[in-house]
Amino acid sequence: MTGGKSCGACKVIGALVALGAINWGLYGVFNVDLVATVLGEMTTASRVVYGLIGVAGLMKVLWLFGCCPCQKGSCEPKK
Repeated sequence: MTGGKSCGACKVIGALVALGAINWGLYGVFNVDLVATVLGEMTTASRVVYGLIGVAGLMKVLWLFGCCPCQKGSCEPKK
């Protein structure tokens, strides 16, 4: 991220990661699956949301190592 500002992709990924964290927190403390409660248990919509959250988590891990679309060329190896 550049200058404290984040691109649209970073904001979407951050929101999905936050949703996943909140969902896991609710499940761990109250045994409530927020996604399943809102969208139904293992419906197509809930599977899509779980998939998007999983991809967002993977992308967030990659971005922790400096591979972020906000930084042009950040995914290229350093010379």
